[in-house]
Order: sequence, then C-alpha cells, then structure tokens
Amino acid sequence: MPDTMDDLMLYFNGINGATGRYALPPLRPRELVRIIEQEEPDEELLRDLEQRVAMKAVFHVQGDAEKLEEVGWGIIFAYDDPQAEAIREALSPLLALRREQAGERYREYLHGEGYRPGESKNKFLARHGAGPGVVDPDKVPYYLLIVGGPEHIPYRFQFQLDVQYAVGRLAFDSPDAYAAYAAAVVAAERGEVRLPRRALFFGTENPDDPATALSSEHLVRPLAAAMRERLPDWALEEVRGEGATKGRLLSALEGEPPAFLFTASHGMGFPNGDPRQFPHQGALLCQDWPGPRRWREPIPPEFYLAGDDIPSDARLAGSMAFFFACYGAGTPREDQFAFRLYGDPQRAQIAPRPFLAALPQRLLGHPHGGFLAVVGHVERAWGYAFSWPRAGEQTTTFEEVVGQVMEGRPVGLALDPLNGRYAEIASDLSQMMEDLHFQVPVDERELAGLWTANNDARAYVLLGDPAVRLPLADSPEEARRPAVEVETMTLPADVEGATLQPQKAEAAEEAMAYDEVAYALRLDRESLGQTLRDFVVKVKEALEETARDLSSMEVITYTADDLSDVRYEGGKFQGKTLRKRAWTRVAFDGDVVSIVPQGDAPSRTLWEMHLAMVREAQRNRAEFLQMLGELAVNLVDLLKLG
Repeated sequence: MPDTMDDLMLYFNGINGATGRYALPPLRPRELVRIIEQEEPDEELLRDLEQRVAMKAVFHVQGDAEKLEEVGWGIIFAYDDPQAEAIREALSPLLALRREQAGERYREYLHGEGYRPGESKNKFLARHGAGPGVVDPDKVPYYLLIVGGPEHIPYRFQFQLDVQYAVGRLAFDSPDAYAAYAAAVVAAERGEVRLPRRALFFGTENPDDPATALSSEHLVRPLAAAMRERLPDWALEEVRGEGATKGRLLSALEGEPPAFLFTASHGMGFPNGDPRQFPHQGALLCQDWPGPRRWREPIPPEFYLAGDDIPSDARLAGSMAFFFACYGAGTPREDQFAFRLYGDPQRAQIAPRPFLAALPQRLLGHPHGGFLAVVGHVERAWGYAFSWPRAGEQTTTFEEVVGQVMEGRPVGLALDPLNGRYAEIASDLSQMMEDLHFQVPVDERELAGLWTANNDARAYVLLGDPAVRLPLADSPEEARRPAVEVETMTLPADVEGATLQPQKAEAAEEAMAYDEVAYALRLDRESLGQTLRDFVVKVKEALEETARDLSSMEVITYTADDLSDVRYEGGKFQGKTLRKRAWTRVAFDGDVVSIVPQGDAPSRTLWEMHLAMVREAQRNRAEFLQMLGELAVNLVDLLKLG
C-alpha cells in the first residue's frame, strides 16, 4: 500500500453490469471519512453488540449448542405472508424432523405469533417471553429459521436476531422449491446423502483490478493454506487467477460438486428497474471479465455465473457454499452507502423491493435437491476489510468459520465467530465516531479501516436452515449423493391463465378474524370461576375445533354423464359416471392451491364456474369467522364476570 494518505486509493467490490464500470468509484480514505461523519448508528443494535462484547467470546446458550433437544429449533413466518400455509405444508418433512429432534423446544411462530410489520428483534423476543443476553431455549429456541423474503421480514430483523441466536433464512418463488430444500435436508440428516471431503477455493484476479487481486491474495490464498493445515484429510483444490473462469466454476457444479465451495469475486449489480436485476444481481463475475481498463461496456452473461446457469439435472444435494461477493446473498431496497457519497438527502432506491439473490436460491431450491446452506452478503462486500493492518486479522475469523463448517458443526453455530468479530469492531468504531463527532483528532486511516471492516462483517447472512451440517462420509467408499426426487403439481397449459387470484381485502379480513378467535381462545383454565369452569371449557373446546376446521377449506367441482346415477352419501358425491374436474384448497390467509386433470382439462366455462364457487366460499367463511370471533369475545367477557 502507498505510504501517504493522498496516494492511497480504496477500490470496492461490485461491478455495474449495465455500464461495465465499478459500482462505486475508488476513494481516498479522507473522502471515506467525510462519508462516515454522516453515519447514523442503529442504537438498539449497538446496545446488543456492546452487551455481547461485555460478555466476552460468544453469546452463551443454556445447553449444548450442537444438540437440538437442549437448545431448540424454531421457524418464523411473517404475520402478513399470504403464502405461509402453503410454505409450511411444503416444508412439512423438515418440520417433522426438527420437531422429532428438538422435542419440547420446537417452536413455530406463525400468523399472530409470527413477525409483525415494523417489529424489532427485542419486541419480537419480548412478545415470546425472552430478552437480550443468555439464550433460554425454553422461551425462544437458539436455532431460528426465518421463512419468506425481506419484503415480509426485513434484513434488519435478521441482522439483529443473529447477534444473539443462530439464524438462517429461506425464500423461494414457489412451494416446490421449499419442498425440494426440505427433502435435501431430510435426506442428509437421515444418512441418505454422504459426501467425500472435497473443497474448492475459487478466487478471481481480473486484469488491472486491485479489488480482486486483494481478495485472491489476502483472502483465498491464506484461507486455503490454513484449511490444508487444519484439515489434512480433505482433498482441497485452489483455483485462482487465470483458471478461475465461469466454465471452470460451472463444471465443478455440473459434475460432482465439492462438499464445500468458497468463492471470492466481484458480484454483479444492475440499476433499479433493469430487467436483469432480479435474475442476475449478485451473480459471480469470473475471470472471463477482461478488467476495468480493457472492458468499458455492459457485462455479458458469458462473464458471470448466475442462477439460470445451473442445469436442472445437476446433483447438488448436501453441499454448502460461502460467496464473498457484492449482493451475493441479497439486495436491500435502499442503498446503505452511495447516497452519502453523492450528497443525496435521502437513501437512493436501488431496487423495486428487497430480494434474495437468484444464484443461492437456485442452489438451495434445486428440483433434485440442492445445497443445504449458502453464506453471502446483503449489500456490498468490502474487500479492504481483511487487509487493513490496524483493523485486525479478518482472515483469522474466516479461517475459524470455514474450519468449523468443514468439520461438520451446525452452520449457524459455525458462523458465530463472524458475529463476534462484528460486535468487537462495532464497539471500537462507535467510540471513534463519538470522538469524531466531538472533534477529537482520530487516525483517518484507522477509522476508514474499522468502518469498512464493520460494514463487511455486518452484511453476512445465512441462507438455509441454521442447524444443518455437512453430511460427510467417513470414507470414500461410503460417499453417496443420489438425486432427491420431489413430486410437483402444475396446472395444464390451457387453464394456466385462469389461475385464482383471491382478493387481498377478503384474505386480510379472514386473517384478522381468525387471529381474533385465536387470541380470545388463549385462556388460562386455572383462572376460570368454579361455577362456569365445565361449561366454558366445553364451549372453548368446541370453538377451538371449529376454528381449526375453518383454517382451510376445499371446493371440488364434478361432472357426470348421468345425473340420475349421482347420489350423496357419507358427506361425498358418489356415482359411476362422476368425475372430479377441479379441486381447490384455500388456507384461511388466502393462499390457494388448485389442481385439475393433467390430460383432460376442464373447459373455460367450467373453470370460471369453479372460481366463482371458490370466491363465494371465501366470502361466506369470512363472515362466519367474524361471527365466531364475536362469540369468543363474549365468552371472555363472561369469564371475567365468573
């Protein structure tokens, strides 16, 4: 590095795919300090981080963190996620497994118990009887899986929760992907998938590009060397520089993928509204890019690995990956940095909505079973975070995290050293920024280094179940990775355009009515008056059963060649010529699943009649739920009198 502050330039990770230039221009430390001066700290998060530092090392949890029966496992849905019921059903094999493993410390936070809009981590924990500090798994489990995209459960909530708990996230576009992920985890946990101890460390060194030269030489190289020494029984391949092409990386995923993959490269970024943003943001820019001097035009897909490059016949089940790349895990809606650089009064909107990167989604939700976990960045990766001499040895933290993952520890637990480092850096940075605010002289280079390291450490997230671990074979002979088969159901082509779109107002009305029922029925039997006890308990049980029955409804449309042959017995239509033509299941929150015959689709008229019946059934159920809620509230009033 240059000796003087004026000569030193900071080159940041991330390439704008629309222009072919750096997403952020190089800066001098003094320019970065002027931006840091405008930083507005997250006071609640800072308090949690400072508490963690005060407790030393890691946040303690009551019990052995590698045993789910002692520390628990939970899943968090958003209160207002319309897909929650369908997702839960798709994940049911995984949920059954975790319930079996965690026992009484298994939790599902769904509907009214789930994340509520605008809720902080501390408010969520308080609602469930927990608080900051030592994790009590009898109140809230240590391993927590967030389900749904960041538009429903913000990244900020995940960042906050991850300081104290082991947290992962899943978000896919279809229930089929959730089902495929669940099947892959269950197969790994049941011993059906066993992987040889093979790892690939992949780092680009694009010509005339200081950022990738830095990450290759000061991150990938020492990390691979440390793992060779720490894990001599692993076959470890290091691919850096000229060999780190898209074709090389894709071939590793198409053939027999390594059990563990670590990559360091630029991540692709695209302007807000660009059609490539959702499918290609966070894609891994490979050695195919000629570098910033020789390439000054839009980046073609041939230069980077994206989610749609992963073939449908790949066999990925059981592997894990760590992507050091901008937007490698996801993208927020608003920019967290550049608005200060250009003097904008407000944060610039960089995407229509926050979203997860398509590449890890494809790897995790692959139709034949995918990766168990992917670690990556939300927002930008900060390459200089691990090279500043006064910011500490960031590579040491990487070595500990990667080493624990490769040794087979639960991935959420293995990431804890990274969170611990974040807490330490944030506390030191907070003190320097306070000095800066009160015009106390500070070392600008040290401040820039700490701030960069802080932003880098904060942005890592885990995608996948935090309790998964690498399913490693004890010997090459025991290695096996079968394709995980998952059944899927789709509508025939001629009725796909008539898919049911429930009215959001009706779905919201049903959800609110159901929550009122659930709340009113949450009664403490010990508080009942003796005279009314038996009567109220019977009514309560009847209402609970009714509410459960109404949690979903089914509408079935039949046709028959001979109506005189049709009869209704035992709650079902029966007849020799009777045929089901359409079946729809509607969850109380409005989520809809429809099935029609594959080869003999109903006519448009019959399908529209079926949809009309579904909508009418939804309206009737919403009215009945409202009446049921009023009855439950009246019951509570009666209890108060008793």
